[in-house]
Amino acid sequence: MRRLILLALLVTVSACARVPKPIPAPVTSAPKFPEFIAPVVPADLAGTAAAINQDRGWRFLQAGDLRDAEREFGAALKSAPAFYPAEAGLGWLELARKDGKAALPRFDRALERQPRNVSALVGRGQALLALNRDAEALAAFEAALAVDPSLGDLGNRVEVLRFRGQQEDLNRARQAARAGRGEEAVSFYTRAIASSPESAFLYRELAAVEHQQGADDRALEHFRRAVALEPADAKSLVQIGDILDARGDFDGAAKAFADALASEPNDDVEAKLENARARIEVARLPEEYRAIDRAAQMTRADLAALVGVRLAPLLQTTRRRDAVLVTDIRNNWAATWIMAVTRAGVMEPFANHAFQPRTAVRRIDLAQVVSRLLTKIAEASPSQPNTWQSARVKFSDLSAGHLAYPAASAAVASGVMTVGANDTFQPSRLVTGQEASEVIGRIDAMARRAGGRGKAAR
Repeated sequence: MRRLILLALLVTVSACARVPKPIPAPVTSAPKFPEFIAPVVPADLAGTAAAINQDRGWRFLQAGDLRDAEREFGAALKSAPAFYPAEAGLGWLELARKDGKAALPRFDRALERQPRNVSALVGRGQALLALNRDAEALAAFEAALAVDPSLGDLGNRVEVLRFRGQQEDLNRARQAARAGRGEEAVSFYTRAIASSPESAFLYRELAAVEHQQGADDRALEHFRRAVALEPADAKSLVQIGDILDARGDFDGAAKAFADALASEPNDDVEAKLENARARIEVARLPEEYRAIDRAAQMTRADLAALVGVRLAPLLQTTRRRDAVLVTDIRNNWAATWIMAVTRAGVMEPFANHAFQPRTAVRRIDLAQVVSRLLTKIAEASPSQPNTWQSARVKFSDLSAGHLAYPAASAAVASGVMTVGANDTFQPSRLVTGQEASEVIGRIDAMARRAGGRGKAAR
């Protein structure tokens, strides 16, 4: 019996002699990886074997002893397979080895068990950065900040990543736009805006691409957003004006152009504003006037209105006749302009004081009006050379002795009217509304160049 007891004691002593003493965990005054965030052990697991291994593992890691750190984290998981702080610890261990690919699944497993684990979120972001997956890294860091806003250094990193991502998206967007890949450009601009929603220039550039694609509703929305962020954004204001002008919203276009000019003077924009205002004036004119360009046959009333509206300042700057008697225009839609052109001597009533507003206009009639308008331009600008005054154009169908020849010659020599095949003037051919509008437009341009009048309606 005594022998058995002795044998048992020998076996026990021998077994105790084989159990290795645990390696003391180091105390580090200067952590090897101070930027690493230690995983927090849940309060209900504090003091457990897994928690003790976790603490030892983190100490070894910060001492630079990666082998012993790995052993301790592994022991923690062996004793408690669901102990997610150890998974995060192993993730940081792989980052210490500069192996982001191995670290990522460790952090992912930790987050599966605790999605709000700040250590695992930041570690996952670091692993993704190492794998050049910046956009996903940014999302991980933002999630960590949402849990713990006190992570100031991380906030700075987030801002840097946002800026870097925005610059990459912006460069790709611009490259795609230049290459004509509109949808791709829109996608990258949208991503850039998501990271920097207060940048007016991003909305402006996105809207420009959408405008090129014909998506004017979206373009208008984004141009307006750019202006809301930057009220002095003249480029966006001009684009807004162009879109509204094309849609026939001349009041809106005029306001946009005026606002653009208030921010940044520009001759081209001033011309756009003038045209928009002229269109507003035209839109308020009778339907008969707006139909002139489509008229297959121009009437005297049409011509009087065209001259009276588009060349009103020229008529007003010249000496007027005394009262002219016209007997047949009381109820005519163009009566106001008929009186204006007759008082200015540009068009004449007939011998019986009738204007005959419904009478069709021939080319020779139009030439007479053009000749008188040219004379008024010359009177308003006597210093300007006018070669058409002494020119003698040869026509195959109108002799120099014809009563209307001087008017036809002046009209053609000035470039306001043109000749047909074989130098024909075609004096009796009826004039269309489009032809008359083009002729008056050339007179308008001449008057502008000569400085004989201000702006006029279109």
